[in-house]
Amino acid sequence: MAGNAVLAFPQPPLERPLLVGCSGGLDSTVLLHRLAGDPALRRQGLRAIHVHHGLHPDADGWARHCGRECRGLGIALDVVEVDVARDSGSGLEAAARTARHAAFESTLRDGEVLVLAHHLDDQAETFLLRALRASGSDGLGAMRAWRAFGRGWLWRPLLDTPRARLYRYAQAHSLRWLDDPANASDIHDRNFLRNRVMPLLRERWPQANAAFARSAGLQQESIALLDDGDAQALAQVRGVDPSCIDAAKLADLPAPRRARVLRRWIADRGLPPLPARGVARIERDLLPAARDSIPVFAWHGAVVRRWRDLLWAERSSPPLPPGFRAAWDGSTPLDLPTGHRLSLTGTRGHPADTTSATPWIVHARDGGERIALPGRRHTHALKHVLQDLGIPPWMRRQLPLLSSVEGTLLAAGDLLFSDAFAAWLEIRGRQLHWRPSMP
Repeated sequence: MAGNAVLAFPQPPLERPLLVGCSGGLDSTVLLHRLAGDPALRRQGLRAIHVHHGLHPDADGWARHCGRECRGLGIALDVVEVDVARDSGSGLEAAARTARHAAFESTLRDGEVLVLAHHLDDQAETFLLRALRASGSDGLGAMRAWRAFGRGWLWRPLLDTPRARLYRYAQAHSLRWLDDPANASDIHDRNFLRNRVMPLLRERWPQANAAFARSAGLQQESIALLDDGDAQALAQVRGVDPSCIDAAKLADLPAPRRARVLRRWIADRGLPPLPARGVARIERDLLPAARDSIPVFAWHGAVVRRWRDLLWAERSSPPLPPGFRAAWDGSTPLDLPTGHRLSLTGTRGHPADTTSATPWIVHARDGGERIALPGRRHTHALKHVLQDLGIPPWMRRQLPLLSSVEGTLLAAGDLLFSDAFAAWLEIRGRQLHWRPSMP
């Protein structure tokens, strides 16, 4: 059994503290034990997280089991309870995965590495599932061993390791793990593949798991080459503002490249992945749209619009309610009904330590406002200034105005400042920011 007691895998690409996903099952139990036995990795920092989904009657018992195992290894454990959306429309398995990843992301610290126990057999199943869903290269690349995730990184050190080897390791070290009875059910697609399809394939092709996993690896190599071309194409169509790309230049790209550039652009903006129907809608409705129209495609809290010659991508945000008014002195950020936030900071990004002697009024546009711009002798209609600056109509409806208590317009978001307010900011070394409340 000596050979089974060793489980080798490469070191993580970066030396960072590790957060290990611990479900209590065989795979994560082996991973946790292996990491805990590596003095170098322990010195980097090692802790664990158990996500309590609440879907099984013995879910509390599973959390207690993970607590006992972690205490035995001298590893701190966070148990995070989540609410799984049972009516999301994506199925219980996908909803649980979404809740789990949200828990991982919220618990991960800056620069920390989330370590998950996905292995070679999982990779093979993922490849097949995505092939059955007609995924392209990005989907068929399945799971990556290392990638950015949340505020840190995600590492899967066992992707080249078959589950049978994990089982032998667990037996050799007398490890204790939980068996989820739900894994025996064929209701979920992955379980159906694991329990019925893969054993049949291995009867004829014993190396089927390794072959599928290798195919996923080859797809990742192809993706790396495609990504280089995507980055160059995106640079050609993107303007100074990263939220915009040139619609005509995008339309000149070959259709397959257009789809990849759109998805990369959306990912770079930190928005939810663009679905296949989104690419089709942009191709059909947004790219050929008339210059004076504003067609829209929205999905999962994000939106792409065509306005004039540009496509704009951002998180969905409602207009500022008519009649909105709030007193604000700049001492703390002001959260707005649109999901944006006004804040006043020092020029080096530190919170302002002095504020306005008299609170300002933050309010919605009423129409007819005028502003005295720096270096100008006369006031100008705010409407015309915003139009001249090319501010899109939906952004104008979200724009908070900052006025004195006497009604003098001082600022329009952080886009426009009056002569007097610009001088006030400069003298005090302050900056006004208008940003989404959540990054």
